[in-house]
Amino acid sequence: MGQARTLSISLAGLDGTLVEVEADVSAGLPAFSLVGLPDSSMLQARDRVRAAAARSGVRLAARRITVNMTPAWRRKQGSGFDLAIAMAVVDAQGDLSVHVPGDTVLLGELGLDGRLRPIPGVLPALLAARTLGISRAIVPEQNLLEARLVEGVEVDGAADLTSLLHRFGADVPPSPMRQVLDLTGDRTAPAEHPSAPPGDFADVVGQAQARRAAEVAAAGGHHLLLIGPPGAGKTMIASRLPGILPALEIDDSLAVSAIHSLAGRFDAHEGLRRTVPFESPHHTATTAAVVGGGAGLALPGAISRAHAGVLFLDEAPEFPARVLEALREPLETGDITLHRARAVTRYPARFQLVMAANPCPCGKSYGKGDGCTCSPLQRRRYMARLSGPVLDRVDMQILVGPVDVHRAGEQENESSATIALRVRAARERQRSRFAGLPWSLNSQLPGARLRRDFAPEASERRLLDHAVAQGRLTLRGHDRVLRLAWTLADLDGADRPGAEQIGLALTLREGEAR
Repeated sequence: MGQARTLSISLAGLDGTLVEVEADVSAGLPAFSLVGLPDSSMLQARDRVRAAAARSGVRLAARRITVNMTPAWRRKQGSGFDLAIAMAVVDAQGDLSVHVPGDTVLLGELGLDGRLRPIPGVLPALLAARTLGISRAIVPEQNLLEARLVEGVEVDGAADLTSLLHRFGADVPPSPMRQVLDLTGDRTAPAEHPSAPPGDFADVVGQAQARRAAEVAAAGGHHLLLIGPPGAGKTMIASRLPGILPALEIDDSLAVSAIHSLAGRFDAHEGLRRTVPFESPHHTATTAAVVGGGAGLALPGAISRAHAGVLFLDEAPEFPARVLEALREPLETGDITLHRARAVTRYPARFQLVMAANPCPCGKSYGKGDGCTCSPLQRRRYMARLSGPVLDRVDMQILVGPVDVHRAGEQENESSATIALRVRAARERQRSRFAGLPWSLNSQLPGARLRRDFAPEASERRLLDHAVAQGRLTLRGHDRVLRLAWTLADLDGADRPGAEQIGLALTLREGEAR
């Protein structure tokens, strides 16, 4: 009897900490103690490990077993430590002839029959392990495809505890379930539920201004609010926005894939996610569902799952005020920090916000509003649910009127493929302009640098300065108009925004008809 150690990874958001699992088997009354701030699911690992070891041909010694999770001051959560605990205990009681290498992390949940069950978050855990200098890992076979997406880490899979015990020299009978759980034969199988392609902008009837605003939003990463009666095409336009956005770059692809892995929504058969995320939570969603949270470990919410993509809030005034106000921080910083009593978790949340709203509760307060049954007080209260600070962070407010069916067929609408070419060209201009800088889109340009190094000539921005002097724009609004103007210039192929682009940007910002 003696001591042994293995390694695992503890996640707090996408940030990982290397955990050393120390096992000590010594003389004393039979007991199994797990220390190092484990949560309730980890405390239950004692029973899972004991039963799985017995089913795998190794009975835990009737001694005093103590397992310490280092660093002991950091709270450990989840069932992914089961495999590391089991291998450390079995090694400490002398049943392994070969020690688990010190540069190998073990991840996996044990079933009572010894099977290794998949766990969420393998991708971010191995990305963190690679950053911490770990070169090898062992994961459940059902997580193997996902784990092998991490370059620089040698990954092996195990179907059950018995096969792993054999690998390290334990004298145990063969596993009866090895053939049943062999999932590594077909690594090229298609996804069971492939994501549906977004609709085409050619299907949108009319709404030239809203279509143009969606193109500008896609080109520069800007936020958009569409206001109009039901059936005008607001949801249709928003749902087609991902179809004109370019594929994710490698850094964003890794971050998005890691977030979806942690949320249990990642399909490893498709490889790293390159398509733009599109999240559309229902207006009854709670703050934790949208922003992230939960008991113990704070899980990513819709805004983090929409990182580098689109967050669409349909019927935005119907969302609880707490949900809308919680968007202020991520809209400014591009991430969300969730504070809990015992931990602080940070997730990336750099998304494009697209909101759709009716002009009043009945939705008919448009134009003359003859069919509207809402009182003026009801209309004001309805739109006041979108607070000033939230609206100030939205770049464009577009009025979407009813479709004129008599003029709808006069011209053929552009397809998403045609618009996507212009969006890609505009983004290439931004990438070239910001080469060597820590941002790549106009919407990410800090205000100080925008006003100092990328400000248009004073003669070109008189209209904008006048709007600020009148109090129609805050300084934040001033900066957002300038960013819009740069995007319009990129779409027009201009070197710098002029008076025309600034005027159009101000029109898109204030939601005036044009």
